[in-house]
Amino acid sequence: MHRGKGMKFVGDSRVSVNRASKIPKDYSEYPGKTEAFWPNFLLKEWLVGSVFLVGYLILTVAHPSPLERQADPTDTGYIPLPDWYFLFLYQLLKYEFASGPFNVIGAIVIPGLAFGALMLAPFMDKGPERRPFKRPLPTGFMLLALAAMIFLTWESVANHDWEAAKAQGEIREEAQFDTEAEGYKIYSEASCIGCHGNAFEGGLGPSLATTDKTAEEIADIAKNGVGTMPAGQWDGTDGDLEKLATFIDELSK
Repeated sequence: MHRGKGMKFVGDSRVSVNRASKIPKDYSEYPGKTEAFWPNFLLKEWLVGSVFLVGYLILTVAHPSPLERQADPTDTGYIPLPDWYFLFLYQLLKYEFASGPFNVIGAIVIPGLAFGALMLAPFMDKGPERRPFKRPLPTGFMLLALAAMIFLTWESVANHDWEAAKAQGEIREEAQFDTEAEGYKIYSEASCIGCHGNAFEGGLGPSLATTDKTAEEIADIAKNGVGTMPAGQWDGTDGDLEKLATFIDELSK
């Protein structure tokens, strides 16, 4: 036998020949397309997140969240407004094709299709390319969704009556009174509570806790109306009206 010839290597069949290497890939083979998760990618994520967090904290300090009065379930005239990040969905429900009998379309179908498309985008484009103009499908979905959200949010802000919203949520002075008093029982039974609040703080109607009107003027308004309050709202007896007017008059004293 010649030196170096005739030598054979015998492998164990129980050991896989093509075992995957545990050595990470050389990312230099993919310039500009991928990078190591640690620390490169994660560090960038942390930096971007920190910038947004600091910006958000500055925004909350410069523009504190406005507080409104305590929620009143008896105030049927209160129109709730969602937070700014849901205004685009709120505006969508104002259009004819997505409101009224078509409310399901605006509340479920359209948002479901939009968010479903965004969730499917990674599965529809599995390429390793990271540059946006090389990935037209997910980039197009994202730009379309972003444009729709910005437009609908702007429309909601521009068309909302902010003065009325501020007035309905304004913190108002509540009167101190006895809920067992006869005047209050007449007040609640006469449905006045629906417009003027259960604590006389106002709602659709003005506040009665700080009214400067006399008992006679209050009784006259209850019968004949004033401003946006129509006449004929009182359908009780004159005796009960007198007790109610006196009770309201004493609240502001």
